[in-house]
Amino acid sequence: MIDPIVLLAFLPAGLALNLTPGADMLFCLAQGTRGGARPALAASAGISTGAMIHVTIAGLGLGILVTQYPVIFDAIRYAGVAYLLWLVWRTLNTPMGTSDTQSVRPSRAFRDGLIVNLTNPKVILFILAFLPQFVDPTRPVLPQFLIFGTVLAIGGFIINGLVGVFAGGLGEHLAKNPTFERYLRWITATIFGALALRLLLEDKRT
Repeated sequence: MIDPIVLLAFLPAGLALNLTPGADMLFCLAQGTRGGARPALAASAGISTGAMIHVTIAGLGLGILVTQYPVIFDAIRYAGVAYLLWLVWRTLNTPMGTSDTQSVRPSRAFRDGLIVNLTNPKVILFILAFLPQFVDPTRPVLPQFLIFGTVLAIGGFIINGLVGVFAGGLGEHLAKNPTFERYLRWITATIFGALALRLLLEDKRT
């Protein structure tokens, strides 16, 4: 279905994208810091699931609706802003560290990761801009989107998951140092807030 040479060219490009810090990676970092490895991996799985949903929508051609009808883009964008602001509130009001591990359920981490990804409409627009560069229009498009999307989803799951898992060790130190824990919580909340502001202000036609 896909030329092996094209797939080999796609792999480093996909890896570079997976390594780029963003809301998904930060969310997994926060989950790992707060709850340890299991919630971090669950959050990463939720994010990868959301990415595959975006890829499927783009492959089916429905992503064009987002660019053709700005009201759809705005509705998703404002939902993403609202959810990021809710994450700000929860981060400020939920201590990080091992003492909070029991309150972080993997099922909830998966759900929250899925929502973080799905409520970012720029993901599907990016997919529509990036993946077609590697798609052969003479072959079935959807299977190619799904293969490339699977590569991105697996890479993202591994990288974001590792970030969250290694953050679990940080959680132990945070439990012993409440001052540092408080500062890190404010820094994390500030980044989430900045992401919400950027999502709110960015041009809907970009």
